[in-house]
Amino acid sequence: MNIEIVSGSARKESITLRAALHLERYLREKQPQHHIGLIDLREHSLPFMDGVFSSPEKAPVEMQSIAKRMFSADAFIMVTPEYNGSFAPTLSNWFNHFPKQLHKAFGLVTGSDGALGGIRAALQLQHLALALFGVPSPQMLVIGQIDKKFAEDGTLRAEAFKSNIDNFVAEFLWLAEKLKQ
Repeated sequence: MNIEIVSGSARKESITLRAALHLERYLREKQPQHHIGLIDLREHSLPFMDGVFSSPEKAPVEMQSIAKRMFSADAFIMVTPEYNGSFAPTLSNWFNHFPKQLHKAFGLVTGSDGALGGIRAALQLQHLALALFGVPSPQMLVIGQIDKKFAEDGTLRAEAFKSNIDNFVAEFLWLAEKLKQ
């Protein structure tokens, strides 16, 4: 199964990228039968929605390789900070450039340096996944004080948080595998 982790922050010093890096490493180590990719949206700037790429070949030449990854993904994990009570606008702009993701599983991850971990963004992220015709996993990973839980390279600092990650991944993979069948 092809799983793409999409890190939605456009900030140079993204703290939610830490969680994306951790999940990428975690899944590669614990689930080697799956292909795990990480799309860092800081590396792929798209104009605001100006059209949908109906196939990788219809994407701009410089975007065709990443478009191929989007089209071949069986499931997605969206990682976003909370911006003014919502998810990162770069994340929705990114997915708006691609067709609906019919029956694909979506793992939802939010984080903030505050105590609530972006819960308001997580709830809105569910709506985005549904609008994409995807199936959001009910087990979200909401990470409060993310700057204290993960080092810049994605290393988990808060060992007590490991069970949250284990539960999130187990439920997401269960859903993704069922939908893939």
